[in-house]
Amino acid sequence: MKMIVGTRRSLLAQAQADYVIDRIRSDLGYEAEKLLIETLGDKRLDITIDKIGGKGVFIKEIEYSLLKRESHCAVHSMKDMPFELLDDFYLSAIPVREDTTDAFIGRDGISFDDLPKYARIGTSSIRRRALVKELRPDIEVVPVRGNIQTRIEKIESENLSGIILATAGLVRMNLENLITQKFNPESFIPAVGQGALGIETIKNSEYDLELRRLDNEIERLRIESERSFMRALDGNCHSPIGAYSIVENYDLYIIGMFELNGKLVKKDISGNLEDGLRLGRALADKIIRG
Repeated sequence: MKMIVGTRRSLLAQAQADYVIDRIRSDLGYEAEKLLIETLGDKRLDITIDKIGGKGVFIKEIEYSLLKRESHCAVHSMKDMPFELLDDFYLSAIPVREDTTDAFIGRDGISFDDLPKYARIGTSSIRRRALVKELRPDIEVVPVRGNIQTRIEKIESENLSGIILATAGLVRMNLENLITQKFNPESFIPAVGQGALGIETIKNSEYDLELRRLDNEIERLRIESERSFMRALDGNCHSPIGAYSIVENYDLYIIGMFELNGKLVKKDISGNLEDGLRLGRALADKIIRG
């Protein structure tokens, strides 16, 4: 069996697909190769994600290639995945998760904590914008989109003091040396699913059944709890929302964040990992009740 792995064209997406291809070869014993696909989210770099459809803009064309059998599986960043998949599709595997935190890349090595008054920083995420404004209302947040390299270049071209990116992407691109500060994920709460990859297939296909062997049970339960929280709040790219989970000895701890009436509300909850779906919903209820 040879597997065709659908992925976006960005260097980060390809690095993520290469990781999965290595796992397919080493763990499953099959050959695999990439199929590069341009998505709507890649084409429309002139406006923010929430204005072109929110979650899903990075996966629809790739799912279409699965339906046409041009690819056999697809690799996505879990933070880009809608919480409802169409009936034809299944997340066959969620491998081991990378660092979940957000990272600051400061101009001339400056940290976020040392930024001067009225500094300008770049991010395309409304979650990060809201968290920055909570920490430093004086800071001007400038929308920046594009691949990692393009965003880093905008520090100079847009005269920014720095940018905020996911630590996981920088690690996967071997650019973690550029990080001048990592944010504490218990206060600067990451996106739901940040740092995790999802391997999507046509449900119950021969590829689905094989790729399920790459699934990490702990990571899946952890991600599903975060996504349960997001689903209960109907969270999307139009609302600042985030979740940070920790697992120790099958105990699950989740901190959730959501914007209500213009204010960021943060609550936490803990319980048994196998009860994660209920815990995610209960955490959403705690936030709504205030």
